[in-house]
Amino acid sequence: MPRPSGPQRKGHAWAFAPATYTLLGINCLVFLGMLLTGTSIISPTTSELLRWGANCGPYVLVGHEWWRLFTAMFVHVGIIHIATNMWCLWNLGLLAEPLMGPFGVVAAYVLTGFAGNLLSLAVHPGLAYQGGQIVPADSAIVGAGASGAIFGLAGVLILLLKSKRLPLPQIEAKRLRWSVIQFAILNFGIGLYTAFGKSPVQIDNMAHLGGFLGGLALGVPLVPRIGSPRALFARRRMLAVGGMAFLLALLTYGVYSFWK
Repeated sequence: MPRPSGPQRKGHAWAFAPATYTLLGINCLVFLGMLLTGTSIISPTTSELLRWGANCGPYVLVGHEWWRLFTAMFVHVGIIHIATNMWCLWNLGLLAEPLMGPFGVVAAYVLTGFAGNLLSLAVHPGLAYQGGQIVPADSAIVGAGASGAIFGLAGVLILLLKSKRLPLPQIEAKRLRWSVIQFAILNFGIGLYTAFGKSPVQIDNMAHLGGFLGGLALGVPLVPRIGSPRALFARRRMLAVGGMAFLLALLTYGVYSFWK
């Protein structure tokens, strides 16, 4: 995905954004593990992606492998896929971590990535009713990648950068916010083109949308306290994360109950 333009920084250190670098490292280690076990570096097969935890309706809804909603956000479809996703994660993570803290970035990545995979699962379950039974359908898709979580970080940032309590000039906050908005618009546009145009690239637009909506939902309760004293913001952040986790648990149960 085309990257958003963030603020210019010099001499980035590990201590500046530990959560961002940790997430980058986990994604790269998983991809390295895939390569070391024989997975194609350019075009992994469906079976290779599933073996490493990609998201797929029949496996989740019939096989009850719900952990795939987590693992899929660390699995990538080739070197180009992971390179573009990690470039975007790096830019958005370095912008988000000073605002949300390491815990906030990890929570946003995991929760919004899960939200994206859940919406993809709900829209593309890959199941059908046949003879009164639920069976796998030809429409089953395999989803993988960090892009749902990346869209989630974009959604959170669009809201947080609107706060007037941020300790930076408003003109700079507006510039950064517009950069993130452009990133979201451009990549949603690319996703729509691949969905309706004659593009060989397959993009899971529902994962992008679910992650973005999850990011907006996570950011709403944080905006009134962004820029407040650390303890006050930490309490509001825990409330937002807990509420988001509870909402996702309810939605997951709803999807499960529908196909039970």
